[in-house]
Amino acid sequence: MAQLQRITIASSQLQQEQIILTSEQQHYLCRVLRLREGDRFIAMDGMGKWWLAQLTGAQAKILEMLCVETELPVAITLIVALPKGNAFDEVVRNCTELGVANIAPIVSDRTLLHPSSQKLERWRRIAKESAEQSERAIVPAILEPVTFSCAVASTTATHRYICEARGNYPHLKTAIDGVPTKSQIAIAIGPEGGWTETEIENALHARFQPVSLGKRILRAVTAPIVALSLITAVYEV
Repeated sequence: MAQLQRITIASSQLQQEQIILTSEQQHYLCRVLRLREGDRFIAMDGMGKWWLAQLTGAQAKILEMLCVETELPVAITLIVALPKGNAFDEVVRNCTELGVANIAPIVSDRTLLHPSSQKLERWRRIAKESAEQSERAIVPAILEPVTFSCAVASTTATHRYICEARGNYPHLKTAIDGVPTKSQIAIAIGPEGGWTETEIENALHARFQPVSLGKRILRAVTAPIVALSLITAVYEV
């Protein structure tokens, strides 16, 4: 099925054995991908279900449900301070490819970006497109931006880590060794300039364990990719 194109649909588009395509989806399938009547593609609901579908005009016929196993055995929530410019686009894109379940953009004490609602919609669109491209079973949730203190206080993950560039802390890979599958992991990544002392204290109070990503100082857009790659290596290799 790897050669077939994929699109994400809403559950409301499913009607019996048919998918009611939106005008945008019809344009994408027929004009952009140049599919014709009778051609097949994969529809995904972004919540774990895939279907093999056949194009029939403004609708698509569901041929069969597909079994896809591309998700990590742990659910990762990335709590990440917003970097400057449009760099967060790449964070969303790359971390979606690497298997993140949720991305919680936060405004920290040193955050330079205060996003608009248009930015949030853009990030959600990027996550959807990246999930389709990387054959994910789910589309990661991009949460509403909140303050760091609010994010750590509301975290429900069973295993919580905050990445700190300076200090003698255990490596993230060492910290997650032995964390069982089906666990929920939260990882907090700071902004340019790092966390403030108050933010570290807030995280410790919320039972976050400080960890290191290595001996080098990573850019704010590089650190999330390294963190996700380390977890992927532990659970998939």
